[in-house]
Amino acid sequence: MVLRTQVAVRQRFESLAERWREECKWTSSLNEMVMHPAYQEIIGLGPDVLPILLEEMHSRPDHWSWALRAISGENPVKDEHRGDLKLMAQDWTEWGRQKGHLS
Repeated sequence: MVLRTQVAVRQRFESLAERWREECKWTSSLNEMVMHPAYQEIIGLGPDVLPILLEEMHSRPDHWSWALRAISGENPVKDEHRGDLKLMAQDWTEWGRQKGHLS
């Protein structure tokens, strides 16, 4: 049952992330990106999506920090890394490993 749930969450995330990327590819507004219905629905997936988001952030850095913060209640991004997606991804990846969300 747990495996089915993980598979379902991954499938839902992938579908929503694809929609979000497609519909936000021409915007530079972070506010528009994070308020997009697909992004908000990803946040609504809750803690079950954390490992998937962290894997995504590690392999394909994007604007996932807002969702990761909203779900985890934490923000491991160093001040000097703000605005640099690759460095922010490194901070989140390190946090994910420390918290046991990534191997």
